[in-house]
Amino acid sequence: MLTSIAVQNYRSLHEFRMPLGRLTVITGANGSGKSNLYRALRLLADCAEGRMIGSLAREGGLQSSVWAGPEKISAAVRRGEHPVQGTASGGPPLSVQFGFAADDFSYLIDLGIPQPGGGPTAFSLDPEIKRELIWHGEAMRPSSLLVKRIRQLVQVRAAGRSGAWQPLTDRLRTFDSVLTELNDPRQAPELIAVRDHVRSWRFYDHFRTDPTAPARQLQVGTRTPVLDHDGHSLAAAVQTIIEIGDGRLARAVGDAFPGSELSVSTETGRFDLQLRGPGLLRALGSAELSDGTLRYLLLVAALLSPRPPQLMVLNEPETSLHPELLAPLARLIADAAQHSQILVVTHAEPLVAALTATGIAESVELVKELGETRIDGHGPFEGPPWTWGTR
Repeated sequence: MLTSIAVQNYRSLHEFRMPLGRLTVITGANGSGKSNLYRALRLLADCAEGRMIGSLAREGGLQSSVWAGPEKISAAVRRGEHPVQGTASGGPPLSVQFGFAADDFSYLIDLGIPQPGGGPTAFSLDPEIKRELIWHGEAMRPSSLLVKRIRQLVQVRAAGRSGAWQPLTDRLRTFDSVLTELNDPRQAPELIAVRDHVRSWRFYDHFRTDPTAPARQLQVGTRTPVLDHDGHSLAAAVQTIIEIGDGRLARAVGDAFPGSELSVSTETGRFDLQLRGPGLLRALGSAELSDGTLRYLLLVAALLSPRPPQLMVLNEPETSLHPELLAPLARLIADAAQHSQILVVTHAEPLVAALTATGIAESVELVKELGETRIDGHGPFEGPPWTWGTR
């Protein structure tokens, strides 16, 4: 399980550290940095799929994503006694860093601008990976480091008492991550463990519910233990859950829509939802469901996955939902948190209250001070322990 995440110099996340529990709820006003935190988590997930450099380039490159404020904000500036102003040139090189701590293996990636003299290139928006580190446990110490990547050189800690560093490769390209390019279960099993962990993360963000939404279209059915990110496999995912037969689907539907039953039509080989409710002479198909009903069923299929991820991130799941559905949604999320670590990003206070009422959710409110995202009630030096080290 992740115990904390840390971000440095990415958008409004200047020096950001946040603890994570089994179920963590992130809230805050518009513009407080919730979307930036969500993007940072997506970028970390992109590392394990080889997409981080491309994702940053599509944001305009590192220069457009980097923290825009001063390197340090003094206490006098925070008190309003002095204006915000830049520091003299010659400071540390441009660096944007992301990392997470976990109870088994932790990870850090450090990105910067390309070194001069590398020859002409059309990919000037691509940052370079300067460092990647993997260590055991939550705290990074020299003795806990297991994998160390400095630019093109990757070293691993030797087994046994010596603990000496052994080179794995000195030819890793600066746009490739160790998580995607190296696969040596004998010399670096922890690298594979981190990669598999991150690749299991799932993100669900604003399911489409318009008339042409993928979830409303008939689909060829196949066993689907994991709902696709756009929801097009909804009917197949629901049927997979039904055939497992643990009863959670019926309870989740009945909790939100009392007296209703959800099934899947499979007669033509193309699957479609069938929601039968009180007073109806026939069931309603996917194309007939209201936006809120369809979105709730999409969340049901995601949260009741027979193959639960290690981490699931839900971004504003309350969108289009009637207020009466927020309490059933909170109970559904709390139930799923027994099998997965869950992070919910929301600005809906009723959902925050309903999640908090489950007794297992930890609520974190983000605020913005002088352009910098902070956790409300935390000082500049509060938060989980974290060190970035140096290049």
